[in-house]
Amino acid sequence: MGPRRLLLVGEGNFSFAAALSETLDSSVCLTATCLQHPAELARDPVARENLQRLRERGTEIRFCVDCTQLANAFEPQDREFDRIYFNFPHCGRKAGVAKNRKLLAKFFQSCVDVLAEEGEVHVALCRGQGGTSADKPQREWHNSWQVVAMAALGGLILSDVLPFRCEAVPGYKCTGYRSQDKSFHIEGALNHIFTRSLPFEGSQPRVFSIKLGDQWFSFSEPKALAGKLNRGFLEASSCHPIKIINEKLIVELGKIFPLKRLKCSFPLLPLEGTSVLPSWNCDSMSSFWINLHEDNSDSEFLNGEITKEMEDFLVSFSQFSIYKSPRRDGKEVHEGISGQAKVWLRSSLLVHVQAIIQAPDFLPGSLYILSGPVFRKCHILPFTMPAFHETLLILGFNQSLKDGCLPSLLNHLTGILDSFLTQTLPEGSMLSSSVEFVPQLNANNYMIHVKSHNFSPDSAKDLIIGSVTSSAANITHKDQYFVFVSINLDLLAMLTWGIADWRMLWTFDNRFMKKFVPGEIEPFKSYSLYPPCYVHDISFWLNEEKGFDELEFHTVARAVSQDTIISIQFLGRFHHPKTEQVSLCYRLTYQTCDKALTQQQVASMQSQFRKEIQQQLHVIPR
Repeated sequence: MGPRRLLLVGEGNFSFAAALSETLDSSVCLTATCLQHPAELARDPVARENLQRLRERGTEIRFCVDCTQLANAFEPQDREFDRIYFNFPHCGRKAGVAKNRKLLAKFFQSCVDVLAEEGEVHVALCRGQGGTSADKPQREWHNSWQVVAMAALGGLILSDVLPFRCEAVPGYKCTGYRSQDKSFHIEGALNHIFTRSLPFEGSQPRVFSIKLGDQWFSFSEPKALAGKLNRGFLEASSCHPIKIINEKLIVELGKIFPLKRLKCSFPLLPLEGTSVLPSWNCDSMSSFWINLHEDNSDSEFLNGEITKEMEDFLVSFSQFSIYKSPRRDGKEVHEGISGQAKVWLRSSLLVHVQAIIQAPDFLPGSLYILSGPVFRKCHILPFTMPAFHETLLILGFNQSLKDGCLPSLLNHLTGILDSFLTQTLPEGSMLSSSVEFVPQLNANNYMIHVKSHNFSPDSAKDLIIGSVTSSAANITHKDQYFVFVSINLDLLAMLTWGIADWRMLWTFDNRFMKKFVPGEIEPFKSYSLYPPCYVHDISFWLNEEKGFDELEFHTVARAVSQDTIISIQFLGRFHHPKTEQVSLCYRLTYQTCDKALTQQQVASMQSQFRKEIQQQLHVIPR
């Protein structure tokens, strides 16, 4: 269903309103407004004629409407516009970019008061004014109107940019250039379409409750993983692209091997009883640790009736005994289950390998498949993620078949992955995507490299989306030879649909899921375009006794910024010649992929980050 209620603000001679009204269905309600008093327009014959045409069509016309205070112009029952238009806004006369930015900011903030939940705000700007990459040529940021940043102040994101075409509204004549009866230069003008953004408040860490035996425990989601636990992307009812690509992968593998699909448990694990392949770097220091707290409260949540919403936050465990948490000195701390316990979020599905292959019903020759989320601390890089979904393929066979089974598996995987990655490339395109298994020091171990143009036709990305490990010394069972293939489903989905930012996979915005049609793979088009970047530098003195953990520095940055920091660049190291103190300097770049982010929000995050690194990393900000 198209828009039902349209609002036009800043109309000069009402030529746009008159022209637009003739293209609309009779069921659409149009309200046209201007800032001027009726007496001012009475002297303009063009305006008088257009107003007469609008009245004949039954259009609602309002005068003296300030577009920066729209709530004052409409009663609550008259709000909820599906679309708001503001063509070629300008403060008048020779107003500079700063004044026009302020006008836009106040306008966008005012729009939110009268905009329907799924409404749009259309702003037409002359060539170069917007300051986005859609402008040709693009102005320098400081010399533009910074339209996306101004819209963020109203909680709006840029969802589309289209050429502004006068021919679509015959008879329209834009006026008001420098407060005169002159037209703006609209050659190359763009129509910017904004929609509401989700608020940042939705990304706060959640509290989970779990039952251990007859006792309830609670734990908080790690701040660096806010919004990433218990999302259910791989559940049967899910239509998430990660689920879609995983099912496609499994279907193709099922054409070649007999399959055994395994159910994946919740990712909380005790340190004991797990084994990991030595070639898979599962350093405990890069793991996320969880403190379970005994909860004896009489709250309705724990002891009362559990609602369906609460069930989404519950996890059941069959048994937990003693936990060991590592310390930096290599010793272990033993903690009992009473009162408090420490567990960790698995960093790889390989922790389950030993249990799988030693199960009594394990069948050599069958391909076992385990899929689930994994979590690990990592540096902030474009294609490195602290949470992702992994599919683990486990194949066991007799040693005598080793020379035939492994190459066969790799050849089939190459064909399957290649077919996924070429689906979104334009037909007849000279661009390509390729999969390569790159041998490691151990000749039977490989990294799965993908070189793809799916993110940008101008440059190919070379990404590692998984690994192949075989014949590990600590993974044994009878005389079998084993191959373990780990695939990062998040990266595979990004490559398949051309999703350039991994954070988009974790958004709570329903518009993301609407981009995916079951059975079809079309290139992904983001609903949040050209988000602005904000850069802040930070320097601090190190504490010689405590040392400095750069991985923790990145993890704290991720937590404080709610994953809005996209880059941390090391700028330099300073050694004070007199005090012998050492100072480090880093540059942080903030940018979102799905939400409105303002300069004020970033400044607040940066201030909080300074406090957190002082408290958690024992450094002294300068």
